[in-house]
Amino acid sequence: MRHHDEGRDHDEADLEIRPQEDHAAGPTAVAVSMKRSLEHMGMRRTAETLLRLNQAEGFDCMSCAWPDPDPGHRHKAEFCENGAKAVAEEATRSRATPEFFARHSIADLDSHSEHWLGQQGRITHPMVKRPGATHYEPIDWDDAFALIGGQLKALDSPDEAIFYTSGRASNEAAFAYQLFVRAFGTNNLPDCSNMCHESTSIALQESIGIGKASVVMEDVYDAKLIVLQGQNPGTNHPRMLSALEKAKQNGAKILSINPLREAGLVNFKNPQTPRGMVGSGTDLSDMHLPIALNGDLALLQAFGSLLVEWDALDHAFIDQYTIGFELWKEHVAAVDWDVVTETTGLSREQITDAATLLRDSDATVFCWAMGLTQHRNSVAIIKEITNLALAQGNIGKRGAGLFPVRGHSNVQGDRTMGIWERPPGHFLDALQKEFRFDPPRANGYDTVDSIRAMRDGKAHFFLGLGGNFVQAAPDTEVTAAALRKTRMTVHISTKINRSHLVCGETALILPTKGRTEKDVQASGPQFVSVEDSTCSVHASRGPLDPASPHLESEVGIVTRIAEATIGDRYGIDWKRMREDYANIRLHISRVVPGCEGYEVNVRRPGGFILPHPPRDSRTFETRSGRAEFAVSPIEVVQVPPGHVILQTLRSHDQFNTTIYGYSDRYRGIEGGRRVIFMHRDDIAALGFDDGDMVDLFTRWDADERVRCAQNFRIVDYDTPRGSAAAYYPESNPLVPLDSTALGSNCPTSKSVVISLARAKGRHGNQAGDQDEVGADWTHKTDPEPHHLS
Repeated sequence: MRHHDEGRDHDEADLEIRPQEDHAAGPTAVAVSMKRSLEHMGMRRTAETLLRLNQAEGFDCMSCAWPDPDPGHRHKAEFCENGAKAVAEEATRSRATPEFFARHSIADLDSHSEHWLGQQGRITHPMVKRPGATHYEPIDWDDAFALIGGQLKALDSPDEAIFYTSGRASNEAAFAYQLFVRAFGTNNLPDCSNMCHESTSIALQESIGIGKASVVMEDVYDAKLIVLQGQNPGTNHPRMLSALEKAKQNGAKILSINPLREAGLVNFKNPQTPRGMVGSGTDLSDMHLPIALNGDLALLQAFGSLLVEWDALDHAFIDQYTIGFELWKEHVAAVDWDVVTETTGLSREQITDAATLLRDSDATVFCWAMGLTQHRNSVAIIKEITNLALAQGNIGKRGAGLFPVRGHSNVQGDRTMGIWERPPGHFLDALQKEFRFDPPRANGYDTVDSIRAMRDGKAHFFLGLGGNFVQAAPDTEVTAAALRKTRMTVHISTKINRSHLVCGETALILPTKGRTEKDVQASGPQFVSVEDSTCSVHASRGPLDPASPHLESEVGIVTRIAEATIGDRYGIDWKRMREDYANIRLHISRVVPGCEGYEVNVRRPGGFILPHPPRDSRTFETRSGRAEFAVSPIEVVQVPPGHVILQTLRSHDQFNTTIYGYSDRYRGIEGGRRVIFMHRDDIAALGFDDGDMVDLFTRWDADERVRCAQNFRIVDYDTPRGSAAAYYPESNPLVPLDSTALGSNCPTSKSVVISLARAKGRHGNQAGDQDEVGADWTHKTDPEPHHLS
């Protein structure tokens, strides 16, 4: 373990090459978790953090938004491998000091990989890049806030500023942030949800009146059938596997629908049980459908057609609570099975066998993630899932419901607190009543429109509350060029990432305290709160001393920017909110629906669950006052000869854009990330062999610009014909900015039509790629592990 700040890039001599695993978690996960934690944090900090992680009196995991069990049923080790990695990344003993930034120019830093940047440790001081400078240099906090406030006040219009939020900001920070932005005069509040579950939010809002899950954890445990579609629990939300194991023990069946047959969908070894440590594990999926990319809408309508044919419907629920059923029934009854089988890559027999699971279940939970939300027709796909739930009465009853599994720890809480470019009128009305100013009513820019605005010179200022915007966003080169055109970029961060190196004329990095750290303000120790995927809100309290005495909390940074920008306009007492977060929660209780008594409720062990009308009382706050069936035509992605459809995905050794390492052991990839997974027949048909190096190309008809991502190694993998996959952010340059989902404007990162050509040279097409160029990493399926010497 290096504790100095220099480090080095990825070195193949360090790599262990192991066989592809056919199960998730188990002893290997425990070993990896502990090894990583001890290397980064040491024994004492490992104990101080991991034993408090996801506990009622501890702190909330900063990775995924999977719900915690009831306080009385939590394990002492209530975390997964990736949660432990996330804690180790934040609680690392390594530091990126002003001396580090003095030694490394921005150009030098930009030449390194994302993984190397993250390994340099916690940023200890606020830093600034002045106009024309080549290096970041330290800046006093007061001077930093004055610089930001001066830039914002110099804009011709508040709408020239972009205020982005990642999903890690606390409820208190998010509420203060949106309050400041609206008091400043704009609704330009894009967030990471715009790029992931926005299609879910829009579809559910229109169908059932609320864009959130209609289940609680007990519904998962009590379900008779759980449908997992477009998600990979083993990598993206591993603690979900424990819940699925419990559901299986209670008699549930599990249907998985995903192009890749992931380890987490097949077999699970629970590291929190003796059987998981030494036994054979639990076979989770009763049936797996290896669906072709973008075949989901056709499959769901085929399910609907069969349920109608079999009259496996809840007519009482349909008659009392829904509208539009007859039109939907007529539509799915006429489904073209030739189109269905061609689009899905599945046989009619496979689809019929899967539909019998739906027919025979009287309590079904539908789970999905970004595999469904990032297509051109994603809103229609989510509405079709809702149609099936409505047709069988699977909303508002035990063991059943809709469960979009959110990816980032508080992305749902941030939206609840008002982080949205399209705020509902009732929220703005409550804000106006509480703070006595009229907030802007016009919709602001979402993520894609924010990039367009910066690209086109309509926005000149960017502030990111967490996240790594340039790596998370689509069309990487376009996004980077847009940010570089701004007058100022500001990032509130814990560690260095690529976005810090894609600078406006002036750039600032404002280092903040993390979830693992104590937050002491003028009134004493503070806690924050978050919301998980099932609308459960609970407190989070970090146990560690801050990484540097020069760090500010998220709330402190946001409120001080507000003071520097708008001062005491409208009489908002930013200082009072900063000194005691209970004052923010008091405002939340009077503004945010369902948060009455917030301070009392959030202090309870395990917190409280926000109201959800469809779940709680089968009431639907839609235009019609009923749950609404939707009719959507099946649209097939047109793939020219010599092309395949690409989806972007994560490796097991990353969370969102944070790269923990180079091991994706569940898929057998060790030591590298520039891979493209393809069916062996597609590889041969395109004239390649397994292991060939290729460049990837896509052309978006709207602009005719050819996009390229270079030097990817072909990997023969069990995936449907015509469907390919590659890790992001390496593949994000291929996702056109203007290719978005209808109705949600979410990037179509799961439907990118690409072609391949032999790699022209072993060089990267964006900063940091050279760290893996020429790497001798391997895709292994050998029965025994090997070490590279």
